[in-house]
Amino acid sequence: MPQYYLSILLFLPVLGIPFLFFSKNEKWIRLWSSIVTLGVFAMTIPLFLEFLKGDSGFQFTHHIWNFLKLQSGGLDYHIAIDGFSLLLVTMSALLFFLSALSAFSNVKHRIREFFILLLLVETGVIGVFLSVNLIQFYVFWEWMVLPFTLMVGIWGENGRIKAAMKYLVFSFTGSVFMLASILVLYHYTHTFDLEELAVVSLNSIPANIKFWLFVGFSFAFAIKVPLFPFHTWMPDVHEEAPTVGSVDLAGILLKIGLFAYVRVAIPIFPQVFLEYRNLLTALAVAGIVYGALVALTQKNSKRLIAFSSLSHMGFCILGILTLTEEGVAGGMLQMVNHGFTSGLLFFILGFLHERTGSNELKDYSGLAKSAPFLAVTIGLAAFASAGLPGTNGFVGEFLVLIGTFKYSLLYGFLAGTAVIFAAGYMLYFARHLLFGEPNSLSSGLSPLNIREKFIISVVAGIIILTGIFPNLLLEYLKPSARVVLNLTSKQALQERAFLEQEGTLKNTKKKFINYRTLGVEPPSYEDRISSGRGTGIPGKKTVSQEAEE
Repeated sequence: MPQYYLSILLFLPVLGIPFLFFSKNEKWIRLWSSIVTLGVFAMTIPLFLEFLKGDSGFQFTHHIWNFLKLQSGGLDYHIAIDGFSLLLVTMSALLFFLSALSAFSNVKHRIREFFILLLLVETGVIGVFLSVNLIQFYVFWEWMVLPFTLMVGIWGENGRIKAAMKYLVFSFTGSVFMLASILVLYHYTHTFDLEELAVVSLNSIPANIKFWLFVGFSFAFAIKVPLFPFHTWMPDVHEEAPTVGSVDLAGILLKIGLFAYVRVAIPIFPQVFLEYRNLLTALAVAGIVYGALVALTQKNSKRLIAFSSLSHMGFCILGILTLTEEGVAGGMLQMVNHGFTSGLLFFILGFLHERTGSNELKDYSGLAKSAPFLAVTIGLAAFASAGLPGTNGFVGEFLVLIGTFKYSLLYGFLAGTAVIFAAGYMLYFARHLLFGEPNSLSSGLSPLNIREKFIISVVAGIIILTGIFPNLLLEYLKPSARVVLNLTSKQALQERAFLEQEGTLKNTKKKFINYRTLGVEPPSYEDRISSGRGTGIPGKKTVSQEAEE
């Protein structure tokens, strides 16, 4: 495969934008945008066919040294893919294609401008998942903010301006902290390479500086997840966004913050992460329970799914925070699963909104009689969101809970209660839409067309397929999960802590020098975790304390 293959995939949406100006015909604009997004998805298929599943290292690398020359050096252009990012890129490409199809009918004005913004957002998202250079990661992180803000602010509901500005302010605030952290980190390390930053010694950075750098990155990522209590922008944006905006936000954009923890915050600052992961875990569990409880009280269908997403995102990050084999793999898997489950729910709500103009639960009833196809898919999406066995939502949550109980019985119990609450709010959601006699709105629904049935059927099929055969995804995720586990292991921390110390590891070959070497089978949980404050194993010394001795 050519080394520039990933670059073509990355910039194909942008390269397709000029062709939108070839005609003023709305059908041409919609069709061409769908062709471009389909092309991006089609390009992910050869990646699956040639990807080495057991390899944890970066593959299909395209690296241009000193791509941008500066007075003090140069910036590299560096993109690559591992198993984790491969699944996220593929999921994103498919959802962007289906989103473009759904916009055929629900975007009725400024058609060209809408699809330009959609293609820009797609490039930004894929750029984040592919970047192995920190400054490049930041550029693509920022790339998607303004286009998505405009999508919400122009094509959203009545409160769209307020919701769009809220999203912009939250995103910009987090980005300022991240940029400052990147610049300070570069001042000490003189590198932007994420793989190098994951194994290089950071002894030259004072402990208090490392703490604040981690806080800067973590704050930006927590807003994007969103991690409780930085979630307040999300329900408003979901409620006011157009269908495509809600699908892309819940299915794709929320995953960027979680991915950033795995790709940036944890690898660069594993010791700080270990010391404060109890705090992050408490916030994740709080978000799980809070999101589930608040979802039970919602009257607006999109806000209900928004708060359920807060709960599910909490599950994803909780799995990673456990640093157990089951938890990390389950958290990564649940990110992909939630993308399709929430995407299906928002597609369905969007199609209903097109026909009725309402998102209020009280305005619907009896869809089981008036729209049986929609009713079946609503039931499937509700079951998957509640984690019913046989759907994709079950395996991820089950693995996360196993890992959480291994890490902490208290957190495992609290997270487990949210599974019960999830069943409650999804049954509440389904009861309003499906049962009873059809009212004036429900009985007069026009049937779904072929395009809409295709969108729903594709996502529903993936939910069932990956629910029955979860190893289809797990075999790509396990090597990436091992990288996270080894990055936070006692041996890796000792290598980094002692790397520059006289007489210690000076003549010893390093075991962990890149992501490929980090993908070895990790030791047991107890042997792997460096103990100390926040690590969950009391009575032992931290690596920092051992290094001082």
